[in-house]
Amino acid sequence: MAGRLRAPTGRYGGKTAEERKSERRRRFLDAGLQLFGDAPGYRATTVSALSEAAGLSTRQFYEEFRTLEDVLAALHLQVNDWAEGAALAGLAEADGLPIEGRATAAFRAYAANVTGDPRRLRITFIEIIGVSPRLERQRLARRSRWVDFICAEATAAADRGEAAPRDYRVAAAAFIGGVNGLLHDWSSGWVDASLDEVVDELVGLLLGILRPAGWRPEGV
Repeated sequence: MAGRLRAPTGRYGGKTAEERKSERRRRFLDAGLQLFGDAPGYRATTVSALSEAAGLSTRQFYEEFRTLEDVLAALHLQVNDWAEGAALAGLAEADGLPIEGRATAAFRAYAANVTGDPRRLRITFIEIIGVSPRLERQRLARRSRWVDFICAEATAAADRGEAAPRDYRVAAAAFIGGVNGLLHDWSSGWVDASLDEVVDELVGLLLGILRPAGWRPEGV
């Protein structure tokens, strides 16, 4: 009927309330990545500074997060999700290859992702450390997920006869610690090597774990 008022759509500026909320959250996380991952760092950032960097108000901040720690926690998970996605994509591209090719593809993709943006490295390896018991539990839980990743590949390689059959959990935990330490030191300029050399070293370490002295692949 002509002249009848349309029912409210909940849209403003062409976006729904949920879309606007998602955009605000993204802007706060983008600002957190910049301020926490570069200067001044998580501990020197205030809610006001983060809100200003995001181009939003402190009132909008508290509509999305309770504390700055919540932003850091979300960023830590996001950075790890990006890195895990890259490693899985590398494995997918190496599908059907022997363990050497699979490990090289996975670590090359992972290393390129985590070192491609120094801010991600700082959040993962520096800013998250010692903040609170809650974030320490999250950090260790995420590291455990990487250990599971290595164990799954090691077990699959053993099933194919490419690695020694054993429980790899302790070895995988030690290896992940080495990965984190080496990439952090390399990104800081302390290790004088190319990224390809770093990846080759990591693959060599992993193969040494999978194939201890005296063990030979089936058929050799």
